[in-house]
Amino acid sequence: MTRVMVDGRLARGERTRANVLDAAVRLASVEGLGGLSLSQLAQRLPVSKSALFAHWASKEELQLATIEHAREQFGDLVLRPALANPRGVRRLFAVHESRLRFYADGVLPGGCFFVGAQYEYDAREGAVHDRLCEVSAEWLTTLERLAGEAVAIGDLAEDTDPDLLAFAVDAAGTAAVYRARMVDPERAYTLSRGAVLRLLRPLLTDPTLLPEE
Repeated sequence: MTRVMVDGRLARGERTRANVLDAAVRLASVEGLGGLSLSQLAQRLPVSKSALFAHWASKEELQLATIEHAREQFGDLVLRPALANPRGVRRLFAVHESRLRFYADGVLPGGCFFVGAQYEYDAREGAVHDRLCEVSAEWLTTLERLAGEAVAIGDLAEDTDPDLLAFAVDAAGTAAVYRARMVDPERAYTLSRGAVLRLLRPLLTDPTLLPEE
């Protein structure tokens, strides 16, 4: 009986933690990671501030946990579905399309947690800045790996630079986030998709690997 009670409390605690972090990612996507606090979340959720302190002892701990939760969310909803596509240029393009779909579906009210947080913290110092830099580098490394695979299996021309290609694909996705907040979102996503297609198409060894538009 004691074991069941302990396990039940642990399960409830994990559910509470996940729900709070879901809310934290959504809130930070709109109002910024720097303004995120335990008090702010306690006001918006049916959870007391003392209960939140049981999970995170400080604002910085909460911010770092929020970054990890956003990273996991992005992996689950953007990367993993796209990686189910065939290796090569189709997988690389699928990752870009999956990213745009994540934004277009309105998963986060602010569009993208990481674009906002990285802009907010690019000139700051500390653990939050450092972790955001690590996650950003991890994302670019993933795109570089996918681009490199596309070259290695012969989908893209041999002289294609995977690092440069990854940078350009990421830039097109980031631009879509900013443009979608300021102008017509559908137009922003369409332009971003078209920009990457036009970037990839001249590099293809087989034009049928990607759609025309």
